[in-house]
Amino acid sequence: MWLSKAFFLGAIMLAACGFTPAYAPGGSGTALQNTVLAAEPRDKPAFDLVERLEERLGPSDSPLYGLSYRIALNPVSLGITPDNAVTRYSLIGVVEWELTDVTTRARLTGGKIENFTSYSATGSTVAGLAAQEDAAQRLMRIIADQIVSQLLATSGQWAAAARPVTE
Repeated sequence: MWLSKAFFLGAIMLAACGFTPAYAPGGSGTALQNTVLAAEPRDKPAFDLVERLEERLGPSDSPLYGLSYRIALNPVSLGITPDNAVTRYSLIGVVEWELTDVTTRARLTGGKIENFTSYSATGSTVAGLAAQEDAAQRLMRIIADQIVSQLLATSGQWAAAARPVTE
């Protein structure tokens, strides 16, 4: 009984603060669908980042917004044996991104996102390289999800100014 009252009270509080689900009809999430064109990827990490952005935001044939980015990856040794052999790495990724209006080239939003993944360096050279590539792919997916979350969270502030709604 108390759980249903708490849920009801929570729903009323969310409605009172102006909360709107991002993917509700007319929400900020639907306004971003198929409107963001990420810069052309030039390497594997950028390809993985753009692939995930397009999974989340949809491909854009006639974009309203352009997304540029700079990726920096830095492997850091974590596990070291007494023989000075590295057994584990942490892959730290930093992506600086910026969203612009494609018509006016005005900067709408942007930021810097940092995250990490880890991978094992034990086993053969091929296994180590495969683990490193997998860690980089996971990291780019994580960072792309964070970029989309920031776009959704802030789109109410810049989307209406960038593209006035005409009905």
